[in-house]
Amino acid sequence: MSTNGNEGNGNKRTEEKAARGIGGNVSGAGPSPESEPGSVTAGRPAPPPGKLTKADFSSDQEVRWCPGCGDYAILNNVQKVMPELGIPREKIVFVSGIGCSSRFPYYMNTYGFHSIHGRAPAIASGIKTSNPDLSVWVITGDGDALSIGGNHFMHAIRRNLDLNYILFNNRIYGLTKGQYSPTSEFGKKTKSTPMGVIDYPVNPLSLAIASEATFVARAIDIDVKHLGSVVEAAARHKGISFVEVYQNCNIFNDGAFDSFAAREARPEGVLYLEHGKPMVFGKNRDKGIRMKGTLPEVIQLGSETGLNENDCLVHDAHEKDPSVAFMLARMEFPAFPQPVGIFRDVERATYEDLMAHQIEEAVSRQGRGQLQKLIHSGDMWVVD
Repeated sequence: MSTNGNEGNGNKRTEEKAARGIGGNVSGAGPSPESEPGSVTAGRPAPPPGKLTKADFSSDQEVRWCPGCGDYAILNNVQKVMPELGIPREKIVFVSGIGCSSRFPYYMNTYGFHSIHGRAPAIASGIKTSNPDLSVWVITGDGDALSIGGNHFMHAIRRNLDLNYILFNNRIYGLTKGQYSPTSEFGKKTKSTPMGVIDYPVNPLSLAIASEATFVARAIDIDVKHLGSVVEAAARHKGISFVEVYQNCNIFNDGAFDSFAAREARPEGVLYLEHGKPMVFGKNRDKGIRMKGTLPEVIQLGSETGLNENDCLVHDAHEKDPSVAFMLARMEFPAFPQPVGIFRDVERATYEDLMAHQIEEAVSRQGRGQLQKLIHSGDMWVVD
């Protein structure tokens, strides 16, 4: 049941609920370390390396999200992508903070760390720098990442650690039962803002791009095929990969994205960014985006206007200058179609590689240090 006055949205979203794997336990696979082929855990043999399936990444924990929650779709897609990466489970770590999304590590049959509010990036940074061979994932929500975790969010991104950072954005605090979040729309009435939100919302992609993220993308929970392709691309990126997922909270903010994300609205309401292709959208692919001076504008394509795809802006995800990516992140429905896909995908040296290089250089110059010698060097005091 919706508590925001949108009870009628329940039937409208029924056809899309299957995409979220509603209400079931999507877990089932107990731990079976593939590092030891032939071993038996939880009553079944471990699959040999390279033969993992989605089920091998599903834990035996009961999934405790509300029936119909968009989190199911994200979990399902991440579990599908994992086998395609060819990474053993013991080389994968999921780290979360606090919130509905932060139960995620329990449901992945990998290593995991359910940490404290807003600090998941700090813990993930420590894991990655101490063991760079691990595939490290940060799972967070709009409240966890952008309020108490805003500082950690920014610095993890600017350092370009090789982390995969997925932000579930439902524009509400769901775990604490419906207060406004940093991404809630201006004027939105919630339990904590009965007269309307007077904070201006944070745009997660704008913040990530301004912090020089090397991979920035956005997807929609119910657009499962596209979501899966974005998650896989993020996983294969070397460096920080930030993905915002529009995730419906059907209890406290139901239908928040329906105006452009619902199946019937997507053709006119969503712009799918594809590298090297013109920005075209519409049910009949008869609309596009072009530049008018320093700003984007929507144009009608066809014989009546004399405009075609050649007049549209061509997306370049590999452009090192972040200006156009930032501009695209600022485009908002209904003035524009809501852009989704990969906004930016560029290369830059990672923090952990630079750190390893500095350590190697120091050792080559000075030899390996001795902790006892370091402790007793310099000024010392004896306290009686």
